[in-house]
Amino acid sequence: MHELHLPTPLHPLIALVNYNDAPVEMLRKGQKITIDFYKISFRPNFRGQTKYGQGYYDFKEGGLAFLKPKQVVFSPEDTQGYEGFALYFHPDFIRNYPLGNSINQYGFFSYSVSEALFLSTKEKEVIANLFTSIGNELGNNIDQFSQDIVVSQLELLLNYSNRFYNRQFLTRKPFNNDIINTLDQLLNNYFENGNGLKNGVPSVQYISTQLQLSQRYLSDMLRSLTGLNTQQYIQNAIIEKAKEKLSTTTFSISEIAYELGFEHPQSFSKLFKAKTQLSPLAFRQSFN
Repeated sequence: MHELHLPTPLHPLIALVNYNDAPVEMLRKGQKITIDFYKISFRPNFRGQTKYGQGYYDFKEGGLAFLKPKQVVFSPEDTQGYEGFALYFHPDFIRNYPLGNSINQYGFFSYSVSEALFLSTKEKEVIANLFTSIGNELGNNIDQFSQDIVVSQLELLLNYSNRFYNRQFLTRKPFNNDIINTLDQLLNNYFENGNGLKNGVPSVQYISTQLQLSQRYLSDMLRSLTGLNTQQYIQNAIIEKAKEKLSTTTFSISEIAYELGFEHPQSFSKLFKAKTQLSPLAFRQSFN
């Protein structure tokens, strides 16, 4: 906190910063920052962008942003109207609690810059109350119950964030369906252009890069809308393409396997049978 010219926190492992009390003008515009803490930023009405990695976090509507330790963020280039709160907490603060083990399950700490959590008016009220409660507890004299209470409040904040992210996937369904349509076309083109022969089975990293989404956000979005994570979605696309080739071409099982990106035909046959309960040969024979 000293590097940011902020007051010494009341607790050495957690701090709640109110930007009204600690204006970001203290930082140079565009200054690169790496922190050793988890950070949850809540900005109810912020107008502007914060650079994060190679992109920008857009807070035109206000919302929540999440960072995990060792991620890089840049101070805002436009500090007009910058308001809200930032909650910093060190991994050691939760290490001896169940949250220390489960925090990696909150995928939004791995989301990228364009995947902020935008909040409705009612949701903003919920989050604001939670930040206020945490601030009130941190402002009390620290006793043997303080850490237990704050960790519980923190877990409640993360659980609400999980709920609101799932709502966001559903309320932005038309936009997300466009992503799925683009994903389907991407996979179809991958196989039709012979990329399987050249580059192997399409990876989650390749797909997320092509869609300009973080791997975690893409998987969470797909799971919310289709019940499948990205890996499972890719495998289903492979099986559908395999069915098409098995039923409409005379290519051998091995040739189809290589076209779809498998190095070993046995791996293709194993996946096909796991997904369809039939071997590729038995599936082909069912059409004769």
